[in-house]
Amino acid sequence: MKLPFLGALLLAGACTTAAVAQQPETKRKIKVKHKPKTEQPATTEPAAAPAPAPVATDWARQYGQTITQADLRQHLTVLASDAYEGRETGEKGQKMAAEYISNRFKELGLTGPVQGSDNPYLQHFTMLRSSWKDGATLKVGSQSFAWLQDFYGYGSSPFQQATVVQPVFAGYGIEQDGYSDYAALGDVKGKDLIILIGEPMKDGKPLLGKDGQPSKWGMDYRGKATVATQKGARSVFFVSFNPNDNFQKTAARFGPYLKKPTITFADKPSERVATFFVSPAVGYKLLGTTAANLTKYTDATAAAGKPQKSTFKPTKFTITAPKDQQPFTTENVLGFLEGTDKKDEILVVSAHFDHIGIIDGEVHNGADDDGSGTVSVLELAEAFTKAKAEGHGPRRSILFLTVTGEEKGLLGSEYYTDHPVFPLAQTVTDLNIDMVGRTDKGHEGKGDYVYVIGSDKLSSELHAALENANKQYTQIDLDFQFNDPQDPNRFYYRSDHYNFAKHKIPVAFFFNGVHDDYHGPKDEVDKIEFPKMEKRAQLVYYLAWDIANRDNRPVVDSNKP
Repeated sequence: MKLPFLGALLLAGACTTAAVAQQPETKRKIKVKHKPKTEQPATTEPAAAPAPAPVATDWARQYGQTITQADLRQHLTVLASDAYEGRETGEKGQKMAAEYISNRFKELGLTGPVQGSDNPYLQHFTMLRSSWKDGATLKVGSQSFAWLQDFYGYGSSPFQQATVVQPVFAGYGIEQDGYSDYAALGDVKGKDLIILIGEPMKDGKPLLGKDGQPSKWGMDYRGKATVATQKGARSVFFVSFNPNDNFQKTAARFGPYLKKPTITFADKPSERVATFFVSPAVGYKLLGTTAANLTKYTDATAAAGKPQKSTFKPTKFTITAPKDQQPFTTENVLGFLEGTDKKDEILVVSAHFDHIGIIDGEVHNGADDDGSGTVSVLELAEAFTKAKAEGHGPRRSILFLTVTGEEKGLLGSEYYTDHPVFPLAQTVTDLNIDMVGRTDKGHEGKGDYVYVIGSDKLSSELHAALENANKQYTQIDLDFQFNDPQDPNRFYYRSDHYNFAKHKIPVAFFFNGVHDDYHGPKDEVDKIEFPKMEKRAQLVYYLAWDIANRDNRPVVDSNKP
């Protein structure tokens, strides 16, 4: 699988040689005193060949070839080693990774742009680490239900003390054109919602999906939680009545993750709705209904193709779900390369260097997620600094931005875009690299590829530049399937580029797709496919070269979902 490194390709012009012109043969009569000599044709000197036209050096290609498998492997072997303990945000390994990256930026000659920091390459900020305390309970009437047996929660909790809750049933929690569970509810600000997991099914097929496949609402509760957040709800209690789901098994599987702390900003309250999951038995209790009545509701909704009024009578209940909170500091790592005539405009190249740490005693090294993106940023930084040192630096400035807290909710990139070192108005594009070292099941046995997400959402020019860079230099399959706004995975919203896109800054997200080791302890360096990773990193570099050197910044001419 390993390919030898191809050194910098030197381009040479093909010389052409002009044909030597000859004069037509002529004859003359001459007198001789001796034996006549054979007559010879008159000749002329050959015309000088024209000098070959000089061929311009392709500097992009020359420096792009300095991005190598060997260098990527060297950095990744360090950052994804057990010594870095999975690089969990705020923990020892993440601090070690921040130091490694900042030292590398300094070695390359990048500027540390963070003013007022003890280390100008580090953007420090304060977070709150929250852990579930013992003693969480949910009580309906005289019946009590237990944490991780009957219910569990994610994220924040507004129920530090015993709190009486009067829930509101919000159907499937869906809101889109032609289908809204909220239309008949009125204002739900500050209320606590019960929402069904999944989506209406008609004749065995998802009502809102296409080609028999689930819609985004049927695959991911987070989209529903986002809508509830936008509506101002205080909390959501999700419940699945699908007989194929096993709540206890799911709770047991997620138990180790729920024991790990969650992280929020210290300087602002969580904007995300509090999210809980309850078992079917608890769900029936909270809704004040039976399995037969629930089936009538779901069947009627599917038949009508729109939300129907239920006969449920949601029941008051008391919940206690306290969390312990401790402040701590973490940091993004920034390296800045100043441009030339367009230095006030900033291109961002980003990746997250955190991962999920140690779970049940096993180190989750995150070699692909996102060690691969982090070391790709380091290699792009080396290529551009070498170009500048040799007189071929970019016209626009480049900020190499590695962020923390992505696994906790895109927190590091959110902090940067809320507290930008360089004005967002001067930030022209973000190229984000998150998992580029493996192959997903959909591309096994096929050629080189990379998913690119979001490149067409805000700027047609950025999308065209991407396709041109790939055609000219890397010729790999660009897979855009996750650009579909109906894609149930919602990857566009799940990596750090999105915090730039929220501010109408064009983005492109480079991704190899998920695999069996995603967020598992076997995401190790020995499974990284370095030949593919090298080519993907080079593609990002060639696109970055174009954006950094073109006459005009990519136009924002769209706002696709």
